[in-house]
Amino acid sequence: MHIVKPMWLKHGGEKKDFEIYSCHVSPDGIRLVTAAGDGYVRLWSIDAIKNATNPTYDKPRQLAALSYHSGTIHTVRFSPNNKYLASGADDKYVCVYVLDPNAPTHATFGSNETPPVENWRIYRRLIGHDNDVQDLAWSPDSSILASVGLDSKIVIWSGHTFEKLKTISQHGSHVKGITFDPANKYFATASDDRSVKIFRYTPPPPNTTAHDQTNNFMLEISITAPFVSSPLTTYFRRCSWSPDGNSLAAANAVNGQVPIAAVIQRGTWDSSISLIGHEGPTEVCAFSPRIFSKQAPTANEPASSPTTVLACAGQDRSLSLWDTCHTHPVYTFENLSTKAISDIAWCPDGESLFLTSLDGTITYAYFSETELGYPVPMEFNMNALARYGGGRKVGVIEGPDGLVLEEKSKSDELRTVQGRMDGLMGDATNGSTPAADIVMNGTNDKVTASNTSSKATSNGVAPATPAPAEDPNAARIEKLKQRVTITKDGKKRVAPLLMSSAVAPGQSTLPQTQLQASIIRGSGTESAPQTILDLSKPFDGLPKGGLSSLLFGNKRKLAETGADDDNIISTRVGEAQRAGATTILANTTEGLTLPNQAVMGADPSIMNSSITMSQIRLAVPTVRALITRSLGGPAKMIETVEASKASATDEFPVMEVRNHTGPSRTGRLQDREPARIIVTRKNQLLWQDFLPRAVVLVTGNSRYWAAACDDGSLYVWSPAGRRIFNAFALEAQTAILDCRGPWLLSITSVGLCHVWNIEDSSAPHPPISVAPILDMAAQAQGPHLTNGPAIIFARLNSEGRVIVAMSNGDAYAYSASMFVWQRLSEAWWAVGSQYWNTSMSAQTAPSRGADAEENDVVRAENISAGIIPLLERNTTSQTLLRGRAFFLQRLVKTLLSAEGYEGFESGVSVAHLENRLAAATTLGAKEEFKVYLSMYAKRLGAEGSKLKIEELLRSLLEGVHGEDMHGGNKTPDELCGWKKEALLKEVVLILGKYRDLQRVTVPYARLLGITHETTYDSDMGVDA
Repeated sequence: MHIVKPMWLKHGGEKKDFEIYSCHVSPDGIRLVTAAGDGYVRLWSIDAIKNATNPTYDKPRQLAALSYHSGTIHTVRFSPNNKYLASGADDKYVCVYVLDPNAPTHATFGSNETPPVENWRIYRRLIGHDNDVQDLAWSPDSSILASVGLDSKIVIWSGHTFEKLKTISQHGSHVKGITFDPANKYFATASDDRSVKIFRYTPPPPNTTAHDQTNNFMLEISITAPFVSSPLTTYFRRCSWSPDGNSLAAANAVNGQVPIAAVIQRGTWDSSISLIGHEGPTEVCAFSPRIFSKQAPTANEPASSPTTVLACAGQDRSLSLWDTCHTHPVYTFENLSTKAISDIAWCPDGESLFLTSLDGTITYAYFSETELGYPVPMEFNMNALARYGGGRKVGVIEGPDGLVLEEKSKSDELRTVQGRMDGLMGDATNGSTPAADIVMNGTNDKVTASNTSSKATSNGVAPATPAPAEDPNAARIEKLKQRVTITKDGKKRVAPLLMSSAVAPGQSTLPQTQLQASIIRGSGTESAPQTILDLSKPFDGLPKGGLSSLLFGNKRKLAETGADDDNIISTRVGEAQRAGATTILANTTEGLTLPNQAVMGADPSIMNSSITMSQIRLAVPTVRALITRSLGGPAKMIETVEASKASATDEFPVMEVRNHTGPSRTGRLQDREPARIIVTRKNQLLWQDFLPRAVVLVTGNSRYWAAACDDGSLYVWSPAGRRIFNAFALEAQTAILDCRGPWLLSITSVGLCHVWNIEDSSAPHPPISVAPILDMAAQAQGPHLTNGPAIIFARLNSEGRVIVAMSNGDAYAYSASMFVWQRLSEAWWAVGSQYWNTSMSAQTAPSRGADAEENDVVRAENISAGIIPLLERNTTSQTLLRGRAFFLQRLVKTLLSAEGYEGFESGVSVAHLENRLAAATTLGAKEEFKVYLSMYAKRLGAEGSKLKIEELLRSLLEGVHGEDMHGGNKTPDELCGWKKEALLKEVVLILGKYRDLQRVTVPYARLLGITHETTYDSDMGVDA
């Protein structure tokens, strides 16, 4: 080993050299970058360092000096693709630089800095930390930049757009080190809370958003054993991952009272290996990027006993080198500096390294050939990482057509990213950009050109454009602006307007994306709060008497009850009976006796004796005194007349059902008064009807009304009150009643599901039983008895499909064409898939007005309002949030690190997307199908699944241009409401950027004419 310390290789000051905190070598091995307390990021020529002892060497030594931070710089790192350079400092910022190919400008006048040789300019300044930034790391594919700091946060940035994707606050103290797994599956962080945490992630695509990464970057395990008593005096805890992905080296660990560097094994995360040899705490560990062999590699045996080399250094000012073939350090070098060593950077050849120290020195150490061993080819590294799913190579371009297809695929992604960035910066204009001023017929009119279509002009007159939506807050803001106050001296002054008051409550003053803005503008009645507390008025929520009465209660006088001691109880009982209560026993002088008159009140329905022996028993709703149903919302069970006054002023038609509650007029219990059906709108009677039996459930929409009685009968009326059918005689009382458009659903108490088309007077299938889904959900072979699953809700979609959600998180739909129940959602996807999103409940649901009852209102910008996300939210609430999937989560986490399950998470994620596609096809969910197909194509392209991609493209080609792959009848040219040709074109464009797949995608691109198009029309609509 040889050591070189050039005198000029430093961050010099007027009185002393500045402390150097970090260094890194570029992936091409040409540049060394260092960071120090002078606030400069300096780039040096490694060739000049190697020739430091050569007096004839006259090339530039320092390449550039960047001063964009306002404090001490703690870390600098090149991106693996050699495109970016990032730095983090105690000014809380992360700066990203790029190399400009243009010639550099001259040094600042009056500065002593060496004129720059390379033109490095700042590209992004990232704001996300609340304290000093201590360390940075790039993912192996440069898709992620992660930063950690003294604010105990881990901030994940996109390596493409540098948007903040996620902030992780899992640590309880300062985070001082981070490193990425070379297989691109994990990253590890080290903190002063005396733990190393491993996080699992999936590399995000270029057009990803923070919302897409909600369920990414999840904690895998927290390791604390070797760090329980580690000192808190180290400035860094820089860790490193071995090039074969098998080991993680963590600094500042202890074995008893002895300072060590801990080696953590991948998969089991065992930390029993200790590297003992340093006299003080270690601050930095760094693996050599190459794998070595003890013998010269040959064609038949490229690596004999492959080893990895690890360098450790810290506060004892010494350097130790270890390999996997020895239990003791291979080399130990003491007193390399006068202060602690802060960072280590290996060169790409793996046989030389740089060390920085807080004494301001930079040390270059290089080894002679074979001193560390024989470096094996880089293909061996790729093969070693392949067992963990890493090391995929970039394919070769398949001719000029493949290059055109790749450029179109990437340009579409960049357009998406640019549009989202414009939305974040407040520059978005609802999909249109202002065009240049055009003079027509002597007039200067501004014509707006849309991104998706252009509107022609006729006779010099531009087509009318819709007026922009009026801002609901404009009037209030204008009123506030014009508010005039009079001062004490009689002068008029305009009161200042607070900036935060110019926006609606609960909205941010920052620019919003179009998605967020559309969600806020399209909020339905269900998402609005039921009660709004006006803080500008005194709060009258306390009871009479104030806070003291709330704590101790009010003393009521006997005179307030309006009765004496003997009649006080009977008076209260009478008031309760008038409100609809039923007297069971009367308190008399002879004790508890039966009342004089039996009252027929709100009693539960009486079950038929034959039904009690049924295999399935669903709960029957209790007969209520008053039931209301508004077309603007769900049915409400109301027991008093006063409580229904609020619904009387509803602008939608309201159905009221008044069941008999008083005593019988004939004296016989079986002679009950008929149930009264009243439909009103704004207190105006539309129509009324009477039914001989008590009503238990009602439903309706703008096409019909329906009511179910306690004897199993079902009645249907037109909107005008005309009875459309005779009463339906069902086998049992109705337990669930729902409607959607022309479809009517009734699930009886014995588990039979009826669906009718009221407009066509037909049924899509015979009555079906819910027994299969109840038996499928039950765990009959468990070690002990468990609670049976229950039905959370059952509803129809716009296609008349029956969807049922269970209490164990499962969800089912009945296929009318295949006559079988299909499971759409389950807990298995929630714990195993990377595409499961637990935050979808925050999205806005569609409006439940009369128009929304007719069809499922789902759009691409609000896809979470669809039926499939609704079922997945039910799975989340019933399993994950209630802890019912705890042991299943433990099983999945164990399988992720078990041998033979390396592709487990990827397989489950792809299967989840396929399940979503099949569910959208079954339910006819148009918008959801398109979104899930795009996600599925992107995942297949990332995985390189050629067989599945060929099958997907072949299935989409069927029906396009009359193509029939099976030689049978002509295949329809539409799929789930979309043109197959448009779907095929979108999938081919998504897959076009993957060179390994261009042998499959280029023929389809030629067939569709993509390689010859200059523009691409993304309109996927189907004419009605």
